[in-house]
Amino acid sequence: MSLDTTETKAAPKRGMNILFSLTLLGLLLFLWLLLGFSTNSFWTPNNISNLLRQGAMTAILAVGQTFVIITAGIDLSVGAVVGFASVIVAWLITAGVPVWLAIILTLLIGVAIGMFHAFGIVRMGLPPFIITLATLTSLRGIGLLITNGSTISISNDAFTNFARADFLGIPSLFWMVIVVAIPAYVFLHLSRWGRYLFAVGSNSEAARLSGVNVTRTIYTAYILSSTCAAFVGILLASRIGIGNATQAEGWELQAIASSVIGGTSLFGAVGSVQGPLLGAFILATINNGANLLNVNSFWQRIITGALIIVIVYFDQLRRRSSR
Repeated sequence: MSLDTTETKAAPKRGMNILFSLTLLGLLLFLWLLLGFSTNSFWTPNNISNLLRQGAMTAILAVGQTFVIITAGIDLSVGAVVGFASVIVAWLITAGVPVWLAIILTLLIGVAIGMFHAFGIVRMGLPPFIITLATLTSLRGIGLLITNGSTISISNDAFTNFARADFLGIPSLFWMVIVVAIPAYVFLHLSRWGRYLFAVGSNSEAARLSGVNVTRTIYTAYILSSTCAAFVGILLASRIGIGNATQAEGWELQAIASSVIGGTSLFGAVGSVQGPLLGAFILATINNGANLLNVNSFWQRIITGALIIVIVYFDQLRRRSSR
């Protein structure tokens, strides 16, 4: 099967993705209206600002995770990469490295982690689940060794004030979502490299026979995922003012949940950029609303898990009916 044929068959899927995204947007607006009527504090500027900050970092993680899941892979390390990146950027800034250089070096470490993952998958033949799970454990251990089990405080006010600031009345963290989302959309939906991701996720052998460099495509997906996670680690360090290796524990599940809720198939070859973004803010809205309504935080996890089960189940039904 040629890539041209694949592109022709993908056209109806793009239409379905747009329709699904509009449905998610409608659900998000419905939740906002419902919480607006149910509480007196949801529509306050402080709460909306807090909601946007809560969802922003998960949204960026979800976009990176989506690249990997489209190739029929998984990256369980992103939460650990976030914590590790926060330690690295805090350590560099505290050591006197200029902020701009510390940010670049931290992002390059994210690139290196992604390359390591792809090397383990492509060259060593390890399942994505295993290599990224091993990295999750190792990075937390390395981060704890660097900090001696403690945290690194950041005294650079220009750095720490960024994530807490607003621009045009909108939190800076939300602007970072836009900075990531626009090039991610162009890459995934408007470039041949994005088509390669879908082709590899659909059938890697057929993609190889069609001339796709499968190895390079897998490297690209995992590098983008880890780089997004490293970027979130920098933003998190800016927001809380410390580097902490155990920070962002469990965020990998939030990223996967956001991507799946956004319509990305765990079986590969189906996904978008806008879906995971909306999925992340739906989860953030549910968590925010639960807090405002004084709902036990354990219910938030139950709701997230139930959403994943339901959506993956219907994704399986869709796949069976399309065969």
